Amino acid sequence: MTHGLVMEVPAPADFYDALHTEIGRRSAGRADGMLLHVGRVTGDGFEVFEVWESKDACDRFFAEVVWPAVAAVSDAHAPQVEPVMTEFEPRGLIVPSAAIAV
Repeated sequence: MTHGLVMEVPAPADFYDALHTEIGRRSAGRADGMLLHVGRVTGDGFEVFEVWESKDACDRFFAEVVWPAVAAVSDAHAPQVEPVMTEFEPRGLIVPSAAIAV
């Protein structure tokens, strides 16, 4: 079953940029099971919206890649602030250019 996640992070956009780069380095550009990732700047920081093939794939990627990457870039770019995370069950996703439809 697909799994969705929205994270609201009260940190500057340069933290997102550094984190995005570090995650790419640590994962060699691969995130097995990720169907969609969108990051955007908000008035309070940034927001990340993701859809995964499963909660297990999401949890594994966060444990192995995301949280270690956050630890690596936090001191230089942002204070230690917990994101507000909301999980959801996607009801539909279509990405024609990637031939994804769930």
